[in-house]
Amino acid sequence: MKTIKVSIPDKLGAEVDNYVKSGWFTDEADLLRVALQEFIRHNRLTLMEQFMKEDIEWALKVKAGTK
Repeated sequence: MKTIKVSIPDKLGAEVDNYVKSGWFTDEADLLRVALQEFIRHNRLTLMEQFMKEDIEWALKVKAGTK
């Protein structure tokens, strides 16, 4: 498992603490794992579309240069 060290603003840290203390998450690491998973799930399609668009633009430039 990869370990990531991250610094966050105090206000955000207080919110994280509140979620943990309220029982929503077992600890800070659990909250951050869930948050990252949700971010990735939410943005995966957009990111894939961006990569596809860049690939198509590159291919069109290559094709235009070979004519």
